[in-house]
Amino acid sequence: MDHLKSYLGDLQRAIAALDLGAVARIRAACAQARDEGRQIFVCGNGGSAATASHLANDLGKGASYGRLRRFRVLSLTDNVPWMTALANDVDYSAVFAEQLRNLAQPGDLLIAISGSGNSPNVLQAVAAARELGLVTAGLTGFGGGRLAGLVDYPVVVDSHHMGRVEDVHLMVVHLVCYYFMESPQQDAA
Repeated sequence: MDHLKSYLGDLQRAIAALDLGAVARIRAACAQARDEGRQIFVCGNGGSAATASHLANDLGKGASYGRLRRFRVLSLTDNVPWMTALANDVDYSAVFAEQLRNLAQPGDLLIAISGSGNSPNVLQAVAAARELGLVTAGLTGFGGGRLAGLVDYPVVVDSHHMGRVEDVHLMVVHLVCYYFMESPQQDAA
């Protein structure tokens, strides 16, 4: 029981410290991308890859189905053959950046997720996005790592525990996506 209480207590402190203004800025960037017909790309590794897929799912289906204005969203973690070809033939650090070089257009949005903020392939994706003229956002923890200083819109979870960082990242995904899912149906088809 002590571990359960300790984990949840630390999680509650991380949630209480969450910068809601930073979350609102990412939400606004998503709305702008949708309204301008821009593509949203998402990437991450491990648990952050799962969070990236979850974000793409919630925006692509939950916040788009039955609406006139839909999100154009793609998780770069979900094209496994392309990722593994790049990892094998180029380098694992290029798996997201090289996809962006094929797919992205100026004004698109990249949401990069890295618990530590220091994942080389995520940082290379942000560098490529900036070269290509994308708007960039990042979800991180552990003080922000390098990622927080490289993106236009950082959200840094105040924790040095990967589980709690990932927990709060998923909450951020839901804070963004459910805003669109639960908004009035004024643009319903």
